[in-house]
Amino acid sequence: MKISPNKHRQRRLKNRLVTLVLLAVLVGLAWLSKQYTVQTDITGNAANTLSSASQKVLATLPEKVQITAYIKKGLPIRAQITQLIDRYRLYKPDLSLAFVDPESQPEKVRELNIGKEGLVIVDYHGRTEKLKFIDESALTNALIQLANVKGRLITFLAGHGERSPDGVANFDLGEFSKELARRNIKSQTVNLATLPVIPDNAALLVVSAPAVPLLPGEIAIIDNYIKQGGNLLLLTDPDNQWLSALEQPLGIRQLQGTIVDSSSKLYGINDPSFILASEYLHHPVTQGFQTITLYPTVSALEVDKVPEYRAEVLFSSGKQSWTETGVLSGDIHFDATANEKQGPLAFAVALTSNRGETEQRIIVVGDGDFLSNTYIGNVGNLDMGLRMVNWLVHDDRFIEIPARTATDNKLQLTQTAVAVMGFGFLLALPVTLIGTGFFIWRKRKQR
Repeated sequence: MKISPNKHRQRRLKNRLVTLVLLAVLVGLAWLSKQYTVQTDITGNAANTLSSASQKVLATLPEKVQITAYIKKGLPIRAQITQLIDRYRLYKPDLSLAFVDPESQPEKVRELNIGKEGLVIVDYHGRTEKLKFIDESALTNALIQLANVKGRLITFLAGHGERSPDGVANFDLGEFSKELARRNIKSQTVNLATLPVIPDNAALLVVSAPAVPLLPGEIAIIDNYIKQGGNLLLLTDPDNQWLSALEQPLGIRQLQGTIVDSSSKLYGINDPSFILASEYLHHPVTQGFQTITLYPTVSALEVDKVPEYRAEVLFSSGKQSWTETGVLSGDIHFDATANEKQGPLAFAVALTSNRGETEQRIIVVGDGDFLSNTYIGNVGNLDMGLRMVNWLVHDDRFIEIPARTATDNKLQLTQTAVAVMGFGFLLALPVTLIGTGFFIWRKRKQR
């Protein structure tokens, strides 16, 4: 059918109008994207979203915050720091970030004692904090520390084979102590045999499963510290009775044996002595906490009512657990005649007591390994340990700030999967492309 010139003009005009409308829409969308920002965090643990706790902290900082990162040029960590700071800027626009290459300022490097890993300086209201490691938890804690002049210091009991906060052995607490230091919580040790007093500046005393009995004089010093309202973290192990003299006045009894749970196999763990906690009772320490925590070789705890203390169970083992008093090998099963007790079984208890104007806080955990160098990196163990310490030293503002780590950051493939992928990319895909090209070429040649 022959199209008239008038029809041609109408089509051209219509096409031009459609083109102009599309261009106007694109320009409008570009302008809107410049004026307004829309972000969606699809990560498994909301790693790219600032936590509500950090948002609340930023709302309490009226002054400008200046962050200076002494990081070498070209390192990927610069981009990571920028992404982190951008999340803070959404809620505090006057938070600024500047990068300095340490090699360009050698005098500053010597003055600040900057190592190869670099250093981040946070300035607020005339005060500064130094961070060798930066994530949301570390930065937010540093901001709170700058806003609050009061420092935090915890004391670890030493001299009886306890887990050392400076140790590098698998059972030591060196990594946990480093994480505390990164969040401006300093650690010190005290040996009551050489220094028969707990330092007055200690906001918390940590006693971690001594390997030998404490001397009567040492028990008396710790008991006096507790009676005076001192905060305490007791970490014990199965069949470790050296802390019973401290636990009994608190109304805590440690049951014989080790907790085992047959449901651990559901999580791919073949050792039944590994206890997983996924459900937590309502308490400030566990508020909003939804991550699984792992506890190897756990002792069950029973709580007796003591008028002086209010006790709350933090978490317990599952219904399929029991206290195994025999050897943890071979085919094990519940035996009521062997003084074993069926689950659920409490193994972490928080106690509070009113001591004048200050509330005394105590936590007893039937396992000290969950914070050791070997297990601190498992699922939510680090977060739980930090929450406990922050609650015990009355830094409740810190509890909800997560120490986020990327989930599923490792891809593990079977040999079959690797073979299939190799065959597909190296042979199947090239052959398919060559065959498709040959088919199209033949079709066109036949026309």
